[in-house]
Amino acid sequence: MRLDDAPESGNVEDRRGMRTAGWAAGGGGIIILILALIFGIDPNQLGLVGKQGPLARPPEVPNTSAPSDGYKQFASKVLGTTEVVWTQLFEKYGYGAYKKPKMVLFSEAVRTNGCGSAPSSVGPFYCPADQTVYLDPTFFDELEKKLGGSKAAFSQAYVIGHEVGHHVQNLRGYSARADAKRRTRQENEYSIRLELQADYLAGVWAHHAEKTFKILERGDTEEAIQTARAIGDNRIQQKARGWVSPEGFNHGTDRQRAAAFIQGLRTGDASQRQLDLFFDEKATPFNARTGELRNHELLGF
Repeated sequence: MRLDDAPESGNVEDRRGMRTAGWAAGGGGIIILILALIFGIDPNQLGLVGKQGPLARPPEVPNTSAPSDGYKQFASKVLGTTEVVWTQLFEKYGYGAYKKPKMVLFSEAVRTNGCGSAPSSVGPFYCPADQTVYLDPTFFDELEKKLGGSKAAFSQAYVIGHEVGHHVQNLRGYSARADAKRRTRQENEYSIRLELQADYLAGVWAHHAEKTFKILERGDTEEAIQTARAIGDNRIQQKARGWVSPEGFNHGTDRQRAAAFIQGLRTGDASQRQLDLFFDEKATPFNARTGELRNHELLGF
């Protein structure tokens, strides 16, 4: 991945080297993420994100200085390209002014402003309350070792693009559509619709970032697709327990996550018509037996 010409965002805060009192350090990997994906559990329901009170909102205290590994610059450049792309696309499609999200890099655990606290084992996440993406970079080591994903630069950028996609969804009202289905029989279905749309939005970002900044190098797309497939619900369930139950899907199958990203990358289409298709039950029906959406325009099948 080439980021030589990419602008650096000023919205990245590096909290690595700080620890959140009350969380045990080390170990765990992405076990909580795996459990959430298997059983269709939102991190809020695990008591790790979204709860208030002294145990769920422990103070962050200094530990060591943030590592000088260049990761903040990398994350700032990736976020910087998303800022340019989405500012332009919001203007192009008449969505109004794009409000840039923040990003917090952390280690071990983090306290958010409105979504409670979480250990790094929940994986990267977006908090709509403070419009911030939270990321522990060590997640990518776990992704590669335990799930068979890739920790290559563009694969990491795809994950960041996906989380920024959740920010776009929050601004455009799609997150509210999924939230309205909580505690209904369609909760997992709408979670899948939201997550696949975020993968698509990551592809849209990559399409326009490539046109503007020439970020892609040979093999980059394949690395991102490898990761998209690795974090499909069916792959994670199979690895974790040896069998698959579509009724527990809440992020999308491996082929659908990859397909959504590829279609966004291919078309770069962020029009309301295109994005609304993800939530159009008639045009994009959900098959509960397979846990998949059906729409050739969005997913290629």
